Amino acid sequence: MTDYARAERRQLADLLQQAGPDQPTVNTGWTTRDLAAHLVVRDRRPDAMIGVLIPPLAGHGEHVRLAKAAQPYAQVVQEVRTPPWWSPISNPLVDALSNTVEFFIHHEDVRRATPGCTRRVLEPGEQRAIWQATRLTARLALRKVGFPVLVEAPGFGTVRVGTGEPRATVTGEPGELALFVSGRQRVAEVAVTGEPVEVEKLRTAGLGM
Repeated sequence: MTDYARAERRQLADLLQQAGPDQPTVNTGWTTRDLAAHLVVRDRRPDAMIGVLIPPLAGHGEHVRLAKAAQPYAQVVQEVRTPPWWSPISNPLVDALSNTVEFFIHHEDVRRATPGCTRRVLEPGEQRAIWQATRLTARLALRKVGFPVLVEAPGFGTVRVGTGEPRATVTGEPGELALFVSGRQRVAEVAVTGEPVEVEKLRTAGLGM
């Protein structure tokens, strides 16, 4: 069985090393150095990541990330490549669920910031693993838009968010849907159908966690 979380981590580390520290990413304002530092902090400093859940503590997390980003880039990338054996989100019990989609998305953050980048063809097994995580993310992220939405991944399943008849539908492969519901609508290759107002709101909403 393929370990997709570790494969995506390895491929992203290779790409970060190849790109160097100053390349732009899909994350507005973040270079490859910023992204690499974020991943190391996520793996190794759970105290810094709590600001995601408790906004008043976000300043501490950003301070820790900036300190990590100031370290030698090669060292930071090596830490991305070699996570600690045990952490709340990088351990054998939760690695597949918490990191497959995380590292796929950040891999694409680097890839798709390059003009002319083409979509990767993912194995069905990796698409299934990404869909497993994306179903939950979609339910959380799409509540923000304020109307019912149907998310379709042909061959993998559907998710209905909100009550009542869906007023917009987002259709695509699991990997593309993962990018869309994480707030990367502008680079996600999906079809969004429905009334023009709802379609535009979906494409421009501040989605993600």
